[in-house]
Amino acid sequence: MKTLRKLKGLRPTTAKVREALFDILRVRMENARFLDLYAGTGAVGINALNEGAAEVVFVEDNKGHIRKIHELLEKHHISERADITNQKAIAFINRADLQDLTFDIIFLDPPYHTDEIINALAAIGRSSIIKQNGIVIAEHFTKKILPDRFDRLYKVKTYTYGDSVLSLFEAE
Repeated sequence: MKTLRKLKGLRPTTAKVREALFDILRVRMENARFLDLYAGTGAVGINALNEGAAEVVFVEDNKGHIRKIHELLEKHHISERADITNQKAIAFINRADLQDLTFDIIFLDPPYHTDEIINALAAIGRSSIIKQNGIVIAEHFTKKILPDRFDRLYKVKTYTYGDSVLSLFEAE
């Protein structure tokens, strides 16, 4: 996926971290509803579809990145199991909550050097978009320490890969 790295302003999840992510999630992936917040290149959501997710919703606010995700879904013949939303993540979470949309797994990888991860996890924790016992995995910079709890979400484990951390939360 070398062409994905050329999209301006993106820091795609590395292949090593993506492989680790799906090693963690593999037992829960079959027929899951998967939400890829801050989808960027769409690589994580496309991986989820290839790993057996029933459906993936991609949320991305950059129209250029949205076009690239559409192209990749068409190229891999998996667009019928995908929905792409051109919206900011917090706005999507709020709208999804009002519309009673729920997910088994939520992955988020917002820009590292912002508070976006805290705001998004807080919004997810207050909402009902993650099913009970559902998993939320947040990718973040190693120097960003996340609280152990966001309302319904509680931290189960963290995994460190170089400068990246995957923090795994489960929903009550």
